[in-house]
Amino acid sequence: EVQLVESGGGLVQAGGSLRLSCAASGFATNDYAIAWFRQAPGKEREGISCFSSRDGITSYADSLKGRFTISSDNAKDTVYLQMNSLKPEDTAVYTCAAGDGTSCSILRGYDYWGQGTQVTVSS
Repeated sequence: EVQLVESGGGLVQAGGSLRLSCAASGFATNDYAIAWFRQAPGKEREGISCFSSRDGITSYADSLKGRFTISSDNAKDTVYLQMNSLKPEDTAVYTCAAGDGTSCSILRGYDYWGQGTQVTVSS
C-alpha cells in the first residue's frame, strides 16, 4: 500500500522559506504523480503543484507560481516543495497526495493522502 509522509513544516516569519518533503513508499511501479495541497482554517483545500514521475512534468497553481517550486529525488521517492517569500496567508496544513502517472494536475483526483504538516507564517 502506498504511504506518504510529509515533513518540514513549522513556524517561520513572513518573507522566510521552508522546504516540505513528501516521502513516498509502496508504489508498484515507477509511474505516479504526486501533488501538494493546502488547507487553511475555514477555507477549501487548494491545489498547489504536482509532479509526474513518468515524464518529469510539473504544474502549479497560477497564484503560487514563482514562489513555490516542486522537485523530486527519484532515488528516494521523495517530492519536495520549496516555499519562498512566505506570507501569513500561506499559513495552512500542507498535504501531499499520490495517484497513477496518467496526468499531472492539481485538479484531478488522487488515491493516497498523507497526514499533512502545519505551516505557520507569522507577520
